[in-house]
Order: sequence, then structure tokens, then C-alpha cells
Amino acid sequence: MSGLAGSPRTPRPRNSPVPAHASGEKPKAPRRGTGTARSAQARGRASTKPELLSEIVFFHLFDVGRSVDLRKVAALIPANEDFDIVKRRDTPASLKLPRPLTLALGDGDCLENRELDCFSAQAKIYEEGAIVLLVRVKLRVAFGDLAAVRNTIIVSGDRHLSLDSWADEGFRKTFAAIKPAIDNARDISECDREYYAAWCLLECPGDPSAFVESHREAAAAFLIGEPDGADLHPSQILETLGHPLSYHRDDLAIFDLDRCLIIDPGRDYEDLLLIIEHANWQLLELRVLDKLLDRWLDEAEDEVQSLRSGKARRTKARGRASAAQAKLARLQSLRFDALFILENLENSSKIIGDYYLGQVYSQLCEIFNTDGWKWSVERRLDILENVYDMVKTASSERVILTLEIVFIIVCVVFPVIQILQVFLVK
Repeated sequence: MSGLAGSPRTPRPRNSPVPAHASGEKPKAPRRGTGTARSAQARGRASTKPELLSEIVFFHLFDVGRSVDLRKVAALIPANEDFDIVKRRDTPASLKLPRPLTLALGDGDCLENRELDCFSAQAKIYEEGAIVLLVRVKLRVAFGDLAAVRNTIIVSGDRHLSLDSWADEGFRKTFAAIKPAIDNARDISECDREYYAAWCLLECPGDPSAFVESHREAAAAFLIGEPDGADLHPSQILETLGHPLSYHRDDLAIFDLDRCLIIDPGRDYEDLLLIIEHANWQLLELRVLDKLLDRWLDEAEDEVQSLRSGKARRTKARGRASAAQAKLARLQSLRFDALFILENLENSSKIIGDYYLGQVYSQLCEIFNTDGWKWSVERRLDILENVYDMVKTASSERVILTLEIVFIIVCVVFPVIQILQVFLVK
């Protein structure tokens, strides 16, 4: 990878949003001689399995901080706005998703890899504090060997990198370049991440449903991450393959937790890829928010315990109580931040309806248990609010008690002292 570089983009509307190239065709890396053909022939001699033209899209999602100033990012690196694309299928005009900045990453790094027909990568930078790296490779591969594509080696000069290592390096470079624009940036080693892979078959001999049925065991094993030939129970195969989605007669998509299989000889799946990206982005943000709230609750518990502790001297206790109240007030402000983050996620995820992309999104949310994560976040927000209210009530009660004591002193003790002074004078 030879640093960060921009590339011209084709304007396109974004409702069935897609990555950089709306056509689905990625720019091909130049090939030397007939290396790809020779490699394909060698693989054909080594295996009797038919090879199918496939594109594999790897999603690497990272949470890098509270938010990103996209204006600063545009001034730091040659990133471009992710334009809208033409609406696909029956997508409603009202569908809106977050609009990131996109950065093309070194497509030329695979020039030496003659097994790939095509290679490209880009980084997407979201205002909500996330970076998404998309690595796309196109090659001919036997269906049973799809999982092995992830081990493909990228040769760049004298370095040999796996696709995952290449993506990690791309993330580190992008993160370092835009770090001044990140609010409350995390340490790069502490960035939470999600991973997903879409395996898109651009060729299919016959009907897609019949093809999957003829490769039931291999398809199920691949989707759940088991090796080819795993002896899966029929019930597990049915559970994995039992919820396919299709829009045309010649396309089919099956989704699972970490990967999906898309069969579409028409290559019209860019909108599906963006819904996959969005669902994973939402899962990442919910998971990070849940972890953050968990830490805040631990801090709140410690401060409440310090308020209730009677072991220290009263003067120290008062100082500790004041500090604890200040910290809990800060936690209350953080709670509002969390509420706004959750609201933004809700607003960006209003993909509701019976249209095709809505069905895809709903199925992904069910697989990712998005509702469970939302419930966990909301429950922690409620607990944090209750803790703050209890501390606030306890503090108010102490103030009222203090005022009552002062009132007693003023209304009872002072008059008694004055009466005693009168008698003593006499």
C-alpha cells in the first residue's frame, strides 16, 4: 500500500446506497502477461470442481471515537463525499442513510498477485465516529473453495500480506491521517471492530435455488464458518439455508452472522452491500455504546458507595460527597450524549416496510439481535438515570435537613439565648 490517494468518483444518488462504483464493476488492476489465465488453468488441472467467477467483499468496521469532523477530514486527506445512487428495486424515495466521506486506497498493491482478476479497496469515514474499510477481490474459484479466498496473499514489493493484514494496515494509515479530526479519539489498539464478508457469485449454472440445493452441505458449512465436508445435522443446514431472499428469478441471497452468499449473474447487488454495511455499522455502534454505559455504571456505583460510606471523618466525607456529586453530574451529561447517539442510530435505521431492502435489513437485524442490543442500551440508560436521581434526591434531603437545623437555630435557639441574656442582665 503506497499511502493514501484519492480517485475521481462518479456522482450518483444514494438510496439504495452503494460503495464507490455504482455499476458494480471494480477497476481492474493491470495484469502482466497471461499470468491470470495460467493460474486459472493450473487450478483447473488441480481440481475437477467447476470454477465460477466471484466477487468477495470484505467489510472491516472500526469505532474510532465519539465523532469525526468531516470538514476537517476533507482538509486532511483527498476524501470525497459519497454521492447518492439511483434507487434500486422498490426502494422508497424517503430512505436516507448516513453519508460518509470515501477514500480510495492503493488498488495497485495486487499487481503481483496473478490469481486475482480484480482488486480494489476504499475507506468510508462516518461522522458518528466510525471507519469502514471495504476490500473487494474478483477471481474464479470453485464453490467449495470460497472460504479459502480470505487467505489470499497480496504481494506489494517485497512484502506478502494477507487480505486481513492489508486491511489492518489500511485502517492504521487512515486513522493516523484523520486523527486530528476525531473527537475523543481512541487509542488505535482499543478501537472496537466488526467484520463481515459478502461472497457474490457472478455465475450460476442454472436456477440459484437449485444450485444451493445441490450444494446444501457445503453452502451451510461455509455460511456458519465450518470447513467444507463438516458433518452438519440436517436441522442446522435447514436453519442456515431456510430463509433465502430473492428479488428476480435469477438472484438469491442468504445471510448469516459473519458472512452472506449472494448469487446474482446480473451483478445488481450494490444496494444489498450497503444495507449489509449499515446493519453492521449499527451493530458496532450499539455494542460500543453498551460497553461505554457499562463502564459509566461502574463509575456511578463507586461514587454512590463513597457517598454512603461512613468510615471516613465527616470533613473528608463532605469533600468526597461533593466530588462524587460532580462526577455523577458529569455522568448525567454523558447519559444525554448516549441518548443522542441512540436517537441518531434510530433515525438512520428507519428502513421500515415490506419492500426488498427492508426485508434484507430486518433479517440482518434479527440475525444480529439488534433489538436485544437496543434494549440493553436503553436499560442501562434507565439505570443511570435512576442512580443520578437517587443521588440527587439524597443530596436534596441533606440540604433540606441542613435548612431545618438552621431554621430551628434561628427560630428557637436565638430567642432562648436572648431571653437568658435579659434575665442575666436583671
